[in-house]
Amino acid sequence: MASKKQLAEGLAAVPLFERCTKRDLRTVARHAEVVTIPASTDVVTEGDDGETFFLVLAGELIVTQEGQQTAVLGPNDHFGELALLDPAPRSATVTARTDVELAVLSVRMFRVLLRDMPQISAGMLGSLAAQLREARAGG
Repeated sequence: MASKKQLAEGLAAVPLFERCTKRDLRTVARHAEVVTIPASTDVVTEGDDGETFFLVLAGELIVTQEGQQTAVLGPNDHFGELALLDPAPRSATVTARTDVELAVLSVRMFRVLLRDMPQISAGMLGSLAAQLREARAGG
């Protein structure tokens, strides 16, 4: 099982969290739940409401949209971060190809973190602005 330090390091590579301090990342990591999902299990289903962010700690997952495979995820990949900001329907189905270990952060816990640690918001807003700027520049 991944340590909270390893989890914080993984979060640092997620664009939403990349501008957070190491201390803030450790706090987020402490509030994430680590779960094991058996192979062939759908972790999220396209069209379902999204309320959870996932960071892959171990194993492999398949991403499909409209029944077509679009990606394979492995350790340090992530999915569902937009669900923390906007609980829109999931845009893809993510299925465990192997047994997987995931760090899970619910929107409820995310909101508690934002309330208790407002400095996290500034880093996240900066990250989102940089992504928007890059998208508009065509990068």
